Amino acid sequence: MLINKQLIEEQNSSLLANHKRSFEFVAEGINNLEEVINKLVAFQIAIPSWALGTGGTRFGRFSGSGEPRSLEEKIEDVGLLHALNQSSGAISLHIPWDIPSDAAAIKSLAAQYGLKFDAVNSNTFQDQPSQEHSYKFGSLQHVDKAIRKQAIDHNIEVIKQGVALGSKALTVWLADGSCFPGQLNFRGAWQRTYESLQEIYAALPDDWKVFVEYKAFEPNFYSMSVGDWGQSYLYASKLGPKAYTLVDLGHHLPNANIEQIVSLLMMENKLAGFHFNDSKYGDDDLTVGSINPYQLFLIFNELVEGMDAKGMNHATDLGWMIDASHNVKDPLEDLLQSIEAIMIAYAQALLVDSKALKAAQEINDVVAAQEILQTAYRTDVRPIVAEARRITGGAIKPITLFREQQVRKQLVKARGEKSTATGL
Repeated sequence: MLINKQLIEEQNSSLLANHKRSFEFVAEGINNLEEVINKLVAFQIAIPSWALGTGGTRFGRFSGSGEPRSLEEKIEDVGLLHALNQSSGAISLHIPWDIPSDAAAIKSLAAQYGLKFDAVNSNTFQDQPSQEHSYKFGSLQHVDKAIRKQAIDHNIEVIKQGVALGSKALTVWLADGSCFPGQLNFRGAWQRTYESLQEIYAALPDDWKVFVEYKAFEPNFYSMSVGDWGQSYLYASKLGPKAYTLVDLGHHLPNANIEQIVSLLMMENKLAGFHFNDSKYGDDDLTVGSINPYQLFLIFNELVEGMDAKGMNHATDLGWMIDASHNVKDPLEDLLQSIEAIMIAYAQALLVDSKALKAAQEINDVVAAQEILQTAYRTDVRPIVAEARRITGGAIKPITLFREQQVRKQLVKARGEKSTATGL
């Protein structure tokens, strides 16, 4: 289903007077307002197909109602989000959870909703019913060459699926690792993983990239074959210019300085982009900005500074995707909140007085540097983000409209109480 544009216009009309007052109050002190709004309008965050259903934990999953039962319905849900916020203009597929039966038809359906296909994601962290060999002891790192070949072939097949959809990148996340000391030889596992990635890299089209994702722990808690950004960077550096390191905000040990990691990867031209989420303890996959919004702002501050220094296009030169999923929220409301948090952090970073900050850094004026950052962070940019939505046809208050129109109730009526999304 789609939200009728007239409904969006009607809600916006009823909210316009209050919105304008809030917007004009904030806008008065912003010198580069037009530039900020234009950048917000251009900025799009990809929605992963697996986040449209209720997530879960190792202990259970409490499925919601009216979840999308097919890839077509997942595209419809992303189209619904994009109609509301005008910032969700791409979808990222996870293969084999979402294999298009007719790539041309799926691509055409997505275009009807104004959507493009972001990076495609391979899956060698689960055994599928049809596969010959198990990944219980790893995939690209496995000691058995036949199992490594199976995992390599799967990734190459995912690339082919992506080409048919117009995607330009492959994301590889490995559950490979070990649970106990002595279970595997670290150097041997690294070398096997690298050789497997080389075969996948060789299959990339000329205009494609491969994103190597890392994770500190889970499902293996003694070692991971791509356990941190340094290991991912090593793979990406050795593979070649089409390989990059992907940063997932939940894939770090507690208190890691993610903004510094981001800065260094960008400096080395090896930052692929992001999987956005938030966490209290580990890979919690919580709503973006729900736990540590200041860290999200600091990350965006480094991104804006680094991209501007390199003359990069904020909207297209890096990959932006949500990777959040949990048990207790309506997935669509959760995604609307996540997109809003990302846009707020980005807008705040665009307000940082970069010249003044650099001047303070040059004379070691720590107090001034902190004040400059926190002035931008403490600015309520929500009216600016809402204005960027409004002028492109989105809702001033997406979640309010979602609830007023009882969208979930309509989805349940169309799909049933017990419909469960494929994937997680």
